[in-house]
Amino acid sequence: MDVKRGPILFRCDATPELGFEPLYQCLSLAAALQRRRRGTHFFSYLDPLNLAQCIHRANNEWKPAESPLGTSGDLECTLREIRRLNAAAVVLSGSGYNPEYLEALNDTGARVIVIDSDAGMKFGSKLVVNPLLAPGRKPYRVESGTQLLLGRKFALVRGVFRRQRTIRATEQPGAFRALVAFGDDDHGDQTLLRTEQLLEMPKVDKVSIATRVHHPRYHELKEFAADSGGRVEVVTEPKELMTRLVRSHFALTSGDTMALELCCVGIPQLVLPTKQRHILSAKRMDDEGVATFLGAADEVSFDSLYETVNLVLDDPMERLGMSRCGRNLIDGRGGDRIVNGLEIVLHTPIHRDVIQFRAAA
Repeated sequence: MDVKRGPILFRCDATPELGFEPLYQCLSLAAALQRRRRGTHFFSYLDPLNLAQCIHRANNEWKPAESPLGTSGDLECTLREIRRLNAAAVVLSGSGYNPEYLEALNDTGARVIVIDSDAGMKFGSKLVVNPLLAPGRKPYRVESGTQLLLGRKFALVRGVFRRQRTIRATEQPGAFRALVAFGDDDHGDQTLLRTEQLLEMPKVDKVSIATRVHHPRYHELKEFAADSGGRVEVVTEPKELMTRLVRSHFALTSGDTMALELCCVGIPQLVLPTKQRHILSAKRMDDEGVATFLGAADEVSFDSLYETVNLVLDDPMERLGMSRCGRNLIDGRGGDRIVNGLEIVLHTPIHRDVIQFRAAA
């Protein structure tokens, strides 16, 4: 085997408690790696297990982890998996690990890439990637030799959003349609609440809920949509989502990775985040003119949302400006830029020697 084309191992988990965002970030990066003909392997603790279908459908290999990232026994299993694959690099996304965990991974000779938006520890990995708009460089503490890839140029955007970028160059005419996209995590339990509130607004004709079947309240959402008289629909498949992205006039989001994907398409947004890292990113989105930051989700009242929705729908130039700013901010090539950085560090002379030595052993 050509050692320079060694596989990439992704160590990430997806559960209702830990969240699903790390998995989808890794899937976006894995798609970019596959375009460079890199093998992609996932070592993940999944709940529910049908998430493995998302991994396999994207042409990735998956092996189940016995415990979540950073828990007892996880490090030994991860090291064993790195050696089994002779992985050129390992990508960490999630929480629960510490600097000692990263040091142990570095000792294997594989390049370590960390996807992190919290900046809560000192990083000793080769690359640290923040695919959100904030925080910036200042709060990150890194060891010598660590490179930071931060900000809008490294936003991870799935192919389903990139493909609709050209189609939705202009806003579609017709009755106003809203897209509710708080992600599968929905830690603030906002999806059903905000959908009910949107239906009380006369100017909103139809609401599309973008989620997956593993959303904590998926069955309740389906029942609510069935009783809405056709005004609400639950969109779970990428092919369905593609058409809704083109038709939507605005979206309610939480400032997460999906919010930046909607920026790439050019959909105006009203942002109601729940997590601190999403709040920081949402404020930056507001500063860039791509969205309106309403405040933390649990502090936004119905009256505040009602007033803002009316302002956005009554002002077509405001929507046009938000759409253009979003498309200029996120171009959808963040994954390719991250892969470029990874390929550079993998092809440095010192690292090539390490890989060749491990392969010979």
